[in-house]
Amino acid sequence: MPTRILPAVGDADAVRSLTTLLSQLPDAEPVAPVTDSTQLIDTLARLASESIDELPEVVVVHERIGPVPALELIREVALRFPAVGVILVTSDVGPGLFQAAMDYGARGLIALPLGYEELATRVHAVAQWSTGVRRHLGATTDVFTGVGGTVVTVSGAKGGVGATTTAVQLALAAQASGRPTALLDMDLQTGDIASYLDVQFRRSVVDLASITDISPRVLADAVFAHDTGLALLLAPGEGERGEEVTERAARQIVSALRSRYEVVVVDCGAQLSGAGAAVVEMADTALLVTTPDVVAVRGAKRAVRMWDRLQVRKAEETTVVVNRHSRSTEIQPALIQKITGTGVAATVIPANFKELQGAVDAGRVHELDAKGTVKQALWTLAGELGLVKGTEGNSHRNGGRERGALAFRRRKELGR
Repeated sequence: MPTRILPAVGDADAVRSLTTLLSQLPDAEPVAPVTDSTQLIDTLARLASESIDELPEVVVVHERIGPVPALELIREVALRFPAVGVILVTSDVGPGLFQAAMDYGARGLIALPLGYEELATRVHAVAQWSTGVRRHLGATTDVFTGVGGTVVTVSGAKGGVGATTTAVQLALAAQASGRPTALLDMDLQTGDIASYLDVQFRRSVVDLASITDISPRVLADAVFAHDTGLALLLAPGEGERGEEVTERAARQIVSALRSRYEVVVVDCGAQLSGAGAAVVEMADTALLVTTPDVVAVRGAKRAVRMWDRLQVRKAEETTVVVNRHSRSTEIQPALIQKITGTGVAATVIPANFKELQGAVDAGRVHELDAKGTVKQALWTLAGELGLVKGTEGNSHRNGGRERGALAFRRRKELGR
């Protein structure tokens, strides 16, 4: 059986050199190369959605792939597609990079300039490993073999518009439908999920920030198992410690959650940090919650423009959720869509704070009345987004997104 090899190379000259050598390998079937990290993840996700057997046995990642750094990209592929063997092509073959590549999940390292013998030997070994893993996964039903869970971020146009309530209820709806769900609080300075769900906790997302290899056991130690079945990974109790969660750490944490849960809902709050930007960037669906008033809608427009300037997300890839809506409000969803240039969720959340007040004050938002209009609307929104089992076809997902790090100077802008 021929070995399918997918090159991921951003440099045109390197593409020609690599594809020429790959085409000369015996029993090799090179796939059309991809030119950036986004295209690689999207291609693998599409193939995996059909069948694990459709995935290439070997992916060859060039060191100058972008926008995601090569090692970060290798980690993402290893976590989401464990049956794919990754080879890193690099000019630095020192022991330091070799150890780092192995830690990130690479199965081999090839030095530049490329040589036929080394390439043939390494591809053959990695292809054998991949075949063995697929044989094992085919016989094991409890091993995660999918393309990774759905990641949904919920951000606020400004503080107090209901982003946390929305995130909590979306997660509860997904969990109640039978989909294992994690709720991550990335509002690192002012996160309120613990208060909303009456949780006393010892560990938080900060405890994972310095760990380079988040194993399932390490993740389980940091996650709080809530009575509802939700897996909670909470913001630190001391807001100043939120700075310890870097962009890189945020990516690793979300990737680890995505590999263990079918749905990952992330509350990103109303302020954009480097870590929060990284999560919004890699999300399948990015929600921006606003209320139908001038100040909030202006905040939504400002946020959308900032995301676009910083290359976090384009306006058309963002979905606005209108909270506290009423027919008498002058600003209606169609106008918000026109002002922000985004999509707007078909489901609007009615204005009825009295329904929420008791549960919010008691820290029991998970016990909202099932017959209440707000809860019904939020759970309907979960169905619209494809988070509820049986409604995946209605999802607003933009495809598996992993578009990489923002440029350093742009990241610096967030700290000013």
